[in-house]
Amino acid sequence: MKQKSKTIPLLTYIILSLFYLEILFRFTVYRGFVTAGLVIPILFSMVLSLVLYFIGSLFKPKVNHILSCIFLAVLGFFFSSQFIYYDFFKTFYSMFSASNMTQILDFSKEIAIRVAQNIIWVILFFIPFLFLLIFGRKVFSFEKPELFFRGSLIILAVIVHFSAVGVIYLGGREQNSPYDLYYKNSYPVLSVERLGLITTTRLDLQRLLTGWTPGYEVANPYLPESPASESPEKTPVEQSDSEQDTPDGLPTDPPDDAEGEETEPPEIVYNILDIDFDELIINEKDQDIIEMHEYFRNVPPTPQNEYTGQYKGYNLILITAEGFSPYAVHEELTPTLYKMVEEGYKFTNFYVPIWDVSTSDGEYVSLTSLIPKSGVWSFYHSSKIDLPFVMGNQLKRLGYKTVAYHNHSYSYYRRDLSHPNMGYDYKGIGNGLVMKKQWPRSDLEMMEITIPEYIDSQPFHAYYMTVSGHLEYNFMGNAMALKNKKNVEDLPYSEPAKAYIATQIELDRAMEYLLAQLEEAGIADKTLIAMSSDHYPYGLEHHVIEELAGHKLDKHFDVHRNTFILYTKGIEEPIAIDAPGSSLDIIPTLSNLLGLEYDSRLLMGRDLFSDSEPLVIFRDRSFITDKGRYNAVAREFTPNPGVEVDDEYIQNMINIVNAKFYYSTMILDKDYYSHIPYPED
Repeated sequence: MKQKSKTIPLLTYIILSLFYLEILFRFTVYRGFVTAGLVIPILFSMVLSLVLYFIGSLFKPKVNHILSCIFLAVLGFFFSSQFIYYDFFKTFYSMFSASNMTQILDFSKEIAIRVAQNIIWVILFFIPFLFLLIFGRKVFSFEKPELFFRGSLIILAVIVHFSAVGVIYLGGREQNSPYDLYYKNSYPVLSVERLGLITTTRLDLQRLLTGWTPGYEVANPYLPESPASESPEKTPVEQSDSEQDTPDGLPTDPPDDAEGEETEPPEIVYNILDIDFDELIINEKDQDIIEMHEYFRNVPPTPQNEYTGQYKGYNLILITAEGFSPYAVHEELTPTLYKMVEEGYKFTNFYVPIWDVSTSDGEYVSLTSLIPKSGVWSFYHSSKIDLPFVMGNQLKRLGYKTVAYHNHSYSYYRRDLSHPNMGYDYKGIGNGLVMKKQWPRSDLEMMEITIPEYIDSQPFHAYYMTVSGHLEYNFMGNAMALKNKKNVEDLPYSEPAKAYIATQIELDRAMEYLLAQLEEAGIADKTLIAMSSDHYPYGLEHHVIEELAGHKLDKHFDVHRNTFILYTKGIEEPIAIDAPGSSLDIIPTLSNLLGLEYDSRLLMGRDLFSDSEPLVIFRDRSFITDKGRYNAVAREFTPNPGVEVDDEYIQNMINIVNAKFYYSTMILDKDYYSHIPYPED
């Protein structure tokens, strides 16, 4: 009994320390006490506390003290580093990212600034460790407890664990519920809130080790037997030629014309490849691939339209612009960006959602029309699979010169593997692109160096991932902000807002130079330029973004609203596209405009010029359609003014979104495109 009374205080201290770390973490991340959903994180943290105490009680007192201090030091570092990472990237690093943490050293200066700015919070995460290190031997006993007591701890840990699981089971099973996040879905930002950082990390690790794919029970929304599906019994692709002549919504018997003669309805041609899914299914043994064939066979394809092939044979310059947003477009400060927006196609309802791996995932969505897999670097993993529909591979097959450039480390996020796999001759800092050493590097300088490498080799396709718009947005450590400071000094904004615009001025100068070079070469009217962002400028505090916007912004949807530039010289009159769209739609849109052979069923986005139903998908599985917005966290659908929808419509859209997440992951995991024929074959 005496020994037990000595061990209980230390056990209690370890338990309270983990409670403290979870609660402090929630406070620092959400900037306030968040008590909702605290039961599950506390229960799971208690399990870890019992396990750590058990391990730290197996040896001699001195060793037990050292082990206990190490455990709390590691936890203090882990919680504080996740807090700093979130403050920097607005997401949490995964175990896969942690295994590649050397890349984060490229931002060591910026991270050091964040640590300095939050040093009090960082110190608070180490308080349990520091107290145990300094006073532990004086306050607590580190004697090895008796075997019965240690055995009781394991039993108690099992009981508490299953109690936490029981709480999860007793709750709802709906999307983004604790049950959904624990068993079916992977969304770290929401999982940390509802399950706790400790549990989210454990799930991430075991999923990484097992190769887990979320959503195995996802419903196929396009199958006729699907209760929420409104799809016809056959997709237009599977119908006979005569049936294709009469698409849904048109009468079977054509009306008489003014002369009393019958007229044929216009023939609908779809952006599809000649894929015999029935034959593929018969010859396939892998059940997952068979399931994917079944899914894609039933996805409604996108019909061709008046814009199909409008830019066939054109050169293509595709740009993912770091941190670009509508707030970078000013008639006086960034006149070239303004010109390209106002004189090109105007996408008035365009979004660039943020994903788990910030820039890399944003780039992946724009270049593949696939949704990233959570817990890994999807772009890095894509280097091992076929990607027939990315622009580099599509245009390279047609004889285009295909090049790609990035004015940062060439191997960052393993672009040295992913970008050549997309069909590009790729250069970055360290493998052929030599630029002035500064942070961030100049987009203008990158254009000056690289344009001569391809401009005389028509047709060409050049892809750029820029970096001038990168955070931090200040005039101390950001070379581009400092370079263009004089242009923004008199603006009525805070310093971060001014610095952000200054970085975007460098992008504008790069675009100005690009247009001038195309004009000088006489190919400005034969070159299509497409540019979107990797994500909104999350390096700015939300109130600063609202300062730039001039009005309040909804954090869930509006903050992701962006600008998609689609421009070529000679557009007679700007054309506005008001339907919702996103970066997921870029590849199918460009494929249609360039008249390429592609299959719209095999991509997760849609041609922005088509009349197919628009769909914008967000990381938490929220979505926007032409009928309204669905907040998947609150599970609320807000219809557009004058629009009414029923529960069947909402559930059908939820099923479609879930399917796109699932089958995007399966394409990556199963190398699905290698199982289907495409023009190269």
